[in-house]
Amino acid sequence: MELWNYIEYGAWGLSALLGLYMVVDWFKIDSTYSEDVLTSSREGELEAMTEETHKV
Repeated sequence: MELWNYIEYGAWGLSALLGLYMVVDWFKIDSTYSEDVLTSSREGELEAMTEETHKV
């Protein structure tokens, strides 16, 4: 039964690390990009622009 306790603590620790990573990444992305860029739906536009630059 002791093994299951260690596995449980490991799972809680892993989920805490993942949650911490998500919060750090959230602040990093939020400080890097403006709200307009983050809420835009210009994916097709951006993709078309990158395809044009790669054409020879």
